[in-house]
Amino acid sequence: MRDGDTIVALSSGSVPAGVAVIRLSGPATRDLLLSLAGDLPPPRRLSMRTLRDGEEVLDRGLVAWFPGPRSFTGEDSAELQLHGSPAVVRAILRALTSRARVRLAEAGEFTRRAFENGRLDLTAVEGLGDLIAAETENQRRQALARAAGGLSDRVAHWRSDLVHLRAEIEARLDFSDEGDVGLDLPPRVAVSLEALRAELAEALSNFGRGRIVRDGLRVALAGPPNVGKSSLLNALARSELAIVSDEPGTTRDVREVAMDLGGQLVLLVDMAGLRQAESKAEAEGVRRAEREVAQADLVLWLTAPDVPAQEPPASPGEIWRIASKSDLARGEEALAISSRTGAGIGELLERLTAFAQTRGGGGEAPLLSRERDREAIAAALEALDGAAEALGQAEVAAELLRQASHSLARLIGAVDAEAVLDRLFLSFCIGK
Repeated sequence: MRDGDTIVALSSGSVPAGVAVIRLSGPATRDLLLSLAGDLPPPRRLSMRTLRDGEEVLDRGLVAWFPGPRSFTGEDSAELQLHGSPAVVRAILRALTSRARVRLAEAGEFTRRAFENGRLDLTAVEGLGDLIAAETENQRRQALARAAGGLSDRVAHWRSDLVHLRAEIEARLDFSDEGDVGLDLPPRVAVSLEALRAELAEALSNFGRGRIVRDGLRVALAGPPNVGKSSLLNALARSELAIVSDEPGTTRDVREVAMDLGGQLVLLVDMAGLRQAESKAEAEGVRRAEREVAQADLVLWLTAPDVPAQEPPASPGEIWRIASKSDLARGEEALAISSRTGAGIGELLERLTAFAQTRGGGGEAPLLSRERDREAIAAALEALDGAAEALGQAEVAAELLRQASHSLARLIGAVDAEAVLDRLFLSFCIGK
């Protein structure tokens, strides 16, 4: 990215299409509009214009002009709504980029300029990226709340409380010789500190739910070889996605299938059967399967009447025992299914949907959803815990409160944002 350039991009997806939207942002935007459209339309209003490159008419479409700083990027910006023809888009982009210091935008560059110009903070940028990638209703709600500044507002409130707490403590350090500033902290300091700790602890407790909304509920289909894991995957997904065979060890890799259950993303994970492997390839499959079980939010542990029983390994998630192949014989588990006849599959889907709703849905969308969020809030909470214990030592307490504030500042990108930005914008599309 080069400072001072004006950037342009097709923002509306691939052509041909009914309408193509081309975005511009940067110092040359005004002159480019004057050159193409002949004049500037009223700010923030769509106006019909004939677009020309010199004397040649390129197209006729709607033009919107957004003078900075009241624009998405904080710079002079514009949008051109044109006919969605590949030839029209090429001609417009060629006319724009033929000018000095005007170039095609890189992935996420419009949003990065919005961040650098103070129009968005880092959590809002992440929310915007999540909104673009959202596939389910819960993801849309969560991302929209974050992009709209939901987490930013919470962090601003917490940082404001920290400023007041630090002011109370540091006043005792700096002005203890003044007559109206006593040495002892007033009781409201401990009360306010405890209230702030409780707010951060509550936010942190909802991280697991937020992570499930954003990344999906991981459901591991596990059990010994040949109990019907791949058949169950196909039955739940209603598609022949996995190879099914009565030969044990057929599945050796991890297969992940995404489903939308009641607005919640659920990831079904098929894997190798757990047993003492007979080959290196199968041993690697078993190792990966064990790792998936250890990471799952829910394990469906399958048993079958024609396969020796085996106890499931330990898992941090819930374990449901499922009696597979009920068309051969009814198992003792609470839920019996047959992927061949479809018996029990509907009931299992209903239970999965209810479980997913409980773990990810319901109520206000959790705003903490990334590991970076968890680390920042946990670090701030640890510093607050230390400050609460050190209130009798004003200098120590003040430094711990400063550390808590710094952790929250990192969360919104007020400090140390560059590495996070570089990684984040790799997932953005051109023109956003």
